[in-house]
Amino acid sequence: MNARDDEDEVEKSSAPLMEHLIELRSRLIWAIGAFFVAFLVCFFFAKEIFNLLVIPFQWASRWAGLNSEQVDLIYTAPQEFFFTQIKLAMFGGLVIAFPMIATQVYKFVAPGLYRNERRAFVPFLIASPILFLSGAALVYFFFTPMVMWFFLSMQQVGPENEVQISLLPRVSEYLGLIMTLILSFGLVFQLPVVTTLLARVGLLSSQALADKRKVAIVIAFVVAAVLTPPDPVSQIGLALPTIILYEISIWSARMVERKREEQRQAAEAAEAEESSPASADAGTGPA
Repeated sequence: MNARDDEDEVEKSSAPLMEHLIELRSRLIWAIGAFFVAFLVCFFFAKEIFNLLVIPFQWASRWAGLNSEQVDLIYTAPQEFFFTQIKLAMFGGLVIAFPMIATQVYKFVAPGLYRNERRAFVPFLIASPILFLSGAALVYFFFTPMVMWFFLSMQQVGPENEVQISLLPRVSEYLGLIMTLILSFGLVFQLPVVTTLLARVGLLSSQALADKRKVAIVIAFVVAAVLTPPDPVSQIGLALPTIILYEISIWSARMVERKREEQRQAAEAAEAEESSPASADAGTGPA
């Protein structure tokens, strides 16, 4: 299929403004409906989900040498835990409904894309949630226990004649911490997707990324120092994956450029073959 066929396909899919608005309303209804259903499910199981999120705190408690498996969290306002459950349900509903939301966005914009553009866009729809979940898993299984271990190690639990200083986190603050970490890592893990898309449209090159490698490393450690507690292990825990993802982004951009160059060479070879004298002579014969 050539470029003319692609243009005809886009022209056939064009519709008046009112039809676009009706289509947009339909996609919004599906996206909002998916979020609302996921929100209700998460709110119904909010306590179970919160208990699941407390497990990294329990791991950190064992790492800190505390004998009790029970961890205590408090809330200081009557409505605090209720609103914490609502925030948790909204966050969980958005994560669960994201595939449906992304699908509706894609279906709305797909008629305006060429066939090859639609084929190129689909892998990113698959890679984006996988990378986000990978970042969330790193937070849950490594980073949150490491952060809580750092805070628990600051407790003062000694003889009776010493002041006892114990960590009793508020439920809202603990949820805010783990949500912030999940969002931070999830967005950082989108770096290869964003850079590959920018490389596809020609706004970014692998050489430009490679030239800025030193600056990117410094920025990675600065961001890690801002988002994490002031201990080397936690800072490296965020900075190292960021640097690795940056290198993956450079490799992805090079793959895109290599494929584009191969397509360009193939197109030039096809044009040269069509315009060669041998092809012209082959098309004419004796009367």
